[in-house]
Amino acid sequence: MLLFPLSSVILLYIIFTAELYKMVCDPDETNLDIHIPAIMLPQDAGTSLEKMLLNSSSVSVQLYSPRRPVVDIAEVFLWLMAVGTIVCASYWSAWSAREAAIEQDKLLKDACEEVPATKAISGSSVVDINTISAVLFVVIASCFLILIYKLMSLWFVKLLVVLFCMGGVEGLQTCIVALLSRWFKPAAGAFIKLPFFGALSYLTLAVSPFCMAFAIVWAVYRDRSFAWIGQDVLGIALIITVLQIVHVPNLKVGTVLLSCAFLYDIFWVFVSKKLFEESVMIVVAQGDRSGEDGIPMLLKIPRMFDPWGGYSIIGFGDILLPGLVIAFSLRYDWLAKKNLRTGYFMWAMFAYGLGLLITYMALNLMDGHGQPALLYIVPFTLGTFLTLGRKRGDLTILWTRGEPERACPHIKLESPLESNPDK
Repeated sequence: MLLFPLSSVILLYIIFTAELYKMVCDPDETNLDIHIPAIMLPQDAGTSLEKMLLNSSSVSVQLYSPRRPVVDIAEVFLWLMAVGTIVCASYWSAWSAREAAIEQDKLLKDACEEVPATKAISGSSVVDINTISAVLFVVIASCFLILIYKLMSLWFVKLLVVLFCMGGVEGLQTCIVALLSRWFKPAAGAFIKLPFFGALSYLTLAVSPFCMAFAIVWAVYRDRSFAWIGQDVLGIALIITVLQIVHVPNLKVGTVLLSCAFLYDIFWVFVSKKLFEESVMIVVAQGDRSGEDGIPMLLKIPRMFDPWGGYSIIGFGDILLPGLVIAFSLRYDWLAKKNLRTGYFMWAMFAYGLGLLITYMALNLMDGHGQPALLYIVPFTLGTFLTLGRKRGDLTILWTRGEPERACPHIKLESPLESNPDK
């Protein structure tokens, strides 16, 4: 957007009002009603108008200022996308955890010994983060954000697009293979060994070209009006895959992670204005100074009924970080054999949805000024989880072990009469 110089603004004001308010003050006059309109236009229109004014051309301008809707339907769909992504990723993660627990019970058929379920669940494809990793994650994210802010340019955004495509291809491939493997088990179970890639299933080989083609088409046409669809598909697949691979082992790690993310979001949206004279997070999200319409590391939907256009957006971190704790809650519920009402997942999911809803309400009340979503999401999600855990007496287990104690299923408990038949 282009803000006109003062001379151009005054000229336009003369054209529309045919009267210039008094621009000087009398010695005893203090109550003045002077209005100088500031007009914002798209950059290309502003450039054309400025050339006409410099060439002393006859310029006639008609202004139209439509009202923006209080709530755009795009925000509703974006809310559904964020909530739906976490729900899908949580159920996939919990299903994998339950399958791993079943496999562990089979392995303990002959020799039952106490083995933490996390050792059975964790494997080469699952990474459990610890407290130090949670803190380092936020520190590294801050460094990466500063790097993007300082190097923000067209070539750097293209580099981010390449990295996003690589992650999106991996995520999309993982999701599609996991879905199709339920119907094409022979292709999913047969492997071939390839150089540099190792052992790959035939189903993965069949799906990979489609995923790469999808990402390449999006990268080529990412400036088109429909490109947001491909970006959201790749982004959602990437988030679901990360939530499947990365696990929070207990509530202690989840609390440290969300607390650090809470401070991170507030600092880079609000406090960074005092250090950099502008909000670093908002500048990076909008892609200012890059010539591109924002960076690809976010989900977005075009505003459908907004005459000013634009997109409603949400960053990956606003879904991914709370999603790690919410997925942990569903894994715990399934292992503890809790239903939705007595478990923690439904309440954590409800708290996340409410926090995100309040984020959009604050965004509209602040006239579209960027808001740190985690400022509202973290207190609701984490506060609900901690309060319920303490009220139900599970907080100690949730905080330390992160899983219910499971007795060996192959030990048959005997009654006193069975153990001593003489009595």
